[in-house]
Amino acid sequence: MLPTFHISPPDPALAPALRRKIDSKTKPLHSLGRLEDLAFQAGMAQRSLTPKLARPRMLVFAGDHGAAQAGVSAYPQEVTWQMVRNFLAGGAAINAFCKTAGLALSVVDAGVAHDFSDVDAHPDFIAAKVAPGTANYLEQPAMRRDEMELAIARGAELARRLAAEACNVLGFGEMGIGNTASASLIAHALTGAALADCTGRGAGLDDAGLDRKRALLARAAARAGLAAGQADPLDALAEFGGFEIAMMTGAMLAGAEAGMLLLIDGFIVSAAALVAARLYPPLSAYCVFCHRSAEPGHGAVLAAMDAVPLLDLGLRLGEGTGAALAWPLVAAAVAFLNDMASFSDAGVAEKSAGGS
Repeated sequence: MLPTFHISPPDPALAPALRRKIDSKTKPLHSLGRLEDLAFQAGMAQRSLTPKLARPRMLVFAGDHGAAQAGVSAYPQEVTWQMVRNFLAGGAAINAFCKTAGLALSVVDAGVAHDFSDVDAHPDFIAAKVAPGTANYLEQPAMRRDEMELAIARGAELARRLAAEACNVLGFGEMGIGNTASASLIAHALTGAALADCTGRGAGLDDAGLDRKRALLARAAARAGLAAGQADPLDALAEFGGFEIAMMTGAMLAGAEAGMLLLIDGFIVSAAALVAARLYPPLSAYCVFCHRSAEPGHGAVLAAMDAVPLLDLGLRLGEGTGAALAWPLVAAAVAFLNDMASFSDAGVAEKSAGGS
């Protein structure tokens, strides 16, 4: 059964006081640019003039995709489980970035086609497998409805458990060979953007591989028969998603319900956020869009969510790397809101009316 969520939009009554606090800091008006927007968002999400960021954690959700074996990716499916083990060994980019940023990291087996029983006791591993990979969406829906609902429920359970442990910032990353193709199909179904425009090179396809990927995804879209731009979000997720995408959707919804800030990584994570926001629109207020992916479909998802990402570094690695890189900016925004003196506190004269 699909969980229900109670996500409250921020209280608009707090907005004027929060804006006054930001504007009264010892700086020219709006001179901290996007950091001021971040500080405002954090305060509104927590319904507080003094928001606190507690026990931030990056979650990397991993899952396999049945369509990967049809040639939608440049890499074989085995890379998914191999990278999960690399994460647990501390050898991936996300490990380096989380260590630098002071982010705790957990790796979630949402549906990898591999036996991880030998690492069940690893402190950074969370066993939540729904099934060993999805079905091939070229032939049938990727997930049965009960499988999708279970993945959403397990993601929600994880976020609620972390909230009970006083975590109020969740970063989202993913690993799954073929999951940029899933994100492309979800983006097309939910935004109405042309499928070819939503489809990129993923993990490094050459021109011939990209042409093949586009043809395969067109077949999948035709089989599913969803009305592009008008599809039900759960239909799109079940038809094309992965267990890692569905589990992220549930974790985002429960995280927003708990008032957490959600650090949204690139294309695949944003596709999960789009599904979640279509189900519960107030979720968007809790999402910090951390970077613009080099994958072309990300632009359509960002536009659909009216989102302007913090960074644009040409990244397309996934794993949560863009979210980890953006996290220090979020922390800095809250730090200036809480720790920077106001003009009156510091005895500094404010700009006079009409001054330059």
